[in-house]
Amino acid sequence: MTYKEHFRKNIELAWPVMLGQIGHVMVGLADSIMVGALGTVALAAGAFANSVFVVPMVFGIGLAFGLTTPVANADGEKKPEKARSYLKHGIYLNTGIALLIFFLLLGLEHFLHYMGQEQEVLDTARPYYRIICLSLVPLLTFLTFKQFAEGLSDTRMAMLISLGANLLNIGLNYLLIYGHFGFPAMGLAGAGLATLIARIIMALTMAIYVFRKPAFKVYTQGIQWAQTQWSHFKKLLDIGVPSGLQFIFEVSAFAIAAVMAGWIGAESLAAHQIAISLASVSYMAASGIGAAANVRVSNQLGAGNIPALRMAAHTNFALMLILMSIAGLVFFFGRHLLPTFYSNDPVVIDLAAQLLIVAVAFQLFDGMQVAVLAALRGLSETRIPTLIVMFSYWVIALGSSYYMGFELEWGPLGIWYGLALGLIVASSLLTWRFEIKSKQLLALHHAEKHQL
Repeated sequence: MTYKEHFRKNIELAWPVMLGQIGHVMVGLADSIMVGALGTVALAAGAFANSVFVVPMVFGIGLAFGLTTPVANADGEKKPEKARSYLKHGIYLNTGIALLIFFLLLGLEHFLHYMGQEQEVLDTARPYYRIICLSLVPLLTFLTFKQFAEGLSDTRMAMLISLGANLLNIGLNYLLIYGHFGFPAMGLAGAGLATLIARIIMALTMAIYVFRKPAFKVYTQGIQWAQTQWSHFKKLLDIGVPSGLQFIFEVSAFAIAAVMAGWIGAESLAAHQIAISLASVSYMAASGIGAAANVRVSNQLGAGNIPALRMAAHTNFALMLILMSIAGLVFFFGRHLLPTFYSNDPVVIDLAAQLLIVAVAFQLFDGMQVAVLAALRGLSETRIPTLIVMFSYWVIALGSSYYMGFELEWGPLGIWYGLALGLIVASSLLTWRFEIKSKQLLALHHAEKHQL
């Protein structure tokens, strides 16, 4: 394949995931707006419940990502029986982990009152918290089938299902939060129930699609459900657990940065949240290109075509830089306008505009670390990247954020300089690791070819 063909293939795989991920951000924004209409207590209760729920959730999501690589490897090897076995083991593993996390989160409910929240906020949060915890089970079920389909280079149906479920979620919010058309007005708990129903439908629809699609029959027919192999569970865990930890390190670092911003003052925290909210849109788009990197690298590795693997990865990295450069230009030229969609406080708007200038560099390196991490996952290389991510976020990013924000008294700009520095270190070290690993594979490939 030529570089042009690699670009085309990358875009073909990436754009459906990008649209689906951006749809998730948009429905999260709609949720906040619709719950916000109930008042400050409901909005605070929802934010508190999600802050407790999000870390176990992203670990589960990372674990589910472990299925894509071995399925794409098997597809590249032209061994559908291996992909079939990994689907079965992925269903068992992700369902079991989802149930385990659900029960752990239910147990954690007994300790929520130790987290310093007002009693009214706690009372409002509890019913919503239980429902969204339960929604983790269908969410991981959906992701299991989604990652399987992505491993076979099918990304469009998951996008359509995600977008449809997001619209359904918004519609159910309207009915269940406010009690329209004879439905009970459940308030915040109604938003949780809407999420649960939407995720159940997502899981069922994606499962039906995978098992009914004619092109997938070779992968889904004849599954021997009673037979399992520890080696396949181990393969999924070896990729999934480090991926889940990588998500935890990143999410927790940004959560702690938000806490630091809150130490400075309400305006600082508001500006931080505005800038992060805007950056999350481009980050979600970047995750689509990351998904393409994972699939392409895994597939070429399975086919044993290492030169094509490196071309696929490098064109993917170039595509990421183009996307994030465009996002950076939007943030730079829109830095005074975009924050006005969130706030009318001139102090907050001005501070958010300053943070968005930092986000221009932020975007490039954030996008690169997403793409390179996904490519490394495609090589089943996860342990060293996990250490790099932990060091970059928890040591470099948080350490320098605290130092520049408080010791140097640069305020929220210092916090963001620290986050940007952590992302620069992460993307640089991860790229270095990918180049070393892929060149080792290329040297081995040439040696084997020479022997033949």
